Amino acid sequence: MSQDAAPDHGSASTGLVRVLRHDAGVAEIVLDRPEAMNAVSTAMARALSEAARGLAVDATTRAVVVSSSHPKAFCVGADLKERNLLTDEELRAQRPGNRAAYGSILELPVPVVAAVAGYALGGGCEIALSCDVIVASPGATFALPEVSVGVIPGGGGTQLLPRRIGWSRAADLIFTARRVDGTEALALGLADRVVEDPRATALELAATIATHSPVGVRNAKAAMRDGMDVSLAEGLDVEDARWHDTAFSADRAEGVAAFAEKRRPRWPGLSGR
Repeated sequence: MSQDAAPDHGSASTGLVRVLRHDAGVAEIVLDRPEAMNAVSTAMARALSEAARGLAVDATTRAVVVSSSHPKAFCVGADLKERNLLTDEELRAQRPGNRAAYGSILELPVPVVAAVAGYALGGGCEIALSCDVIVASPGATFALPEVSVGVIPGGGGTQLLPRRIGWSRAADLIFTARRVDGTEALALGLADRVVEDPRATALELAATIATHSPVGVRNAKAAMRDGMDVSLAEGLDVEDARWHDTAFSADRAEGVAAFAEKRRPRWPGLSGR
């Protein structure tokens, strides 16, 4: 998954993680610790949080892709070499930062697409699960192997995987710690698209999303997320509130005008609210 697959228009780095800026409000978070196959150390967790939180408050960001600079690994999970040196007290102190890293991806207000080639193990699989759409290569390898080393998935895996693929399929993967390739991941519902070049496809998907109303897309994501774990009646109320927020925005007015005038919309976005 070469970083030369698509042009970027500016970049920023927090160390271990890079943020690339593409056209039309597409941002790319690149996991960039190739010497460790992007194993999540304390420092990398902090860098991931900083990158995602910076994008979360940027009104110009319309969609985000999460990718890797390593051709054979999206992310192999927690840095077990670092963990092996931690005392129990240090491990407890590390935990909030790790939770924040995965949560920062999950809480992004815009759609997030994971581009997975190679290993997505443990925390790497959980980073992908924290995204809204997962695009994988046929040879990608997904697993939550934590029980095999005496822990459990702690980056959202026990909650996100059952919500994505159902209880019994999630139980199969988590309890056995077995690995699945991109093709099986697609069949299970763990991946949404399987292609030879997941980064290019993820960027194309993000670019398509970015052509639509920023207010509408953000509210659609919020309605889906906020309504997922409530009753249908409560979920419809969540949807109604987000509908009102969108329907009386400048984006809605521009969308209707553009349709009537047979032209592409020029979305005011968050600046027009």
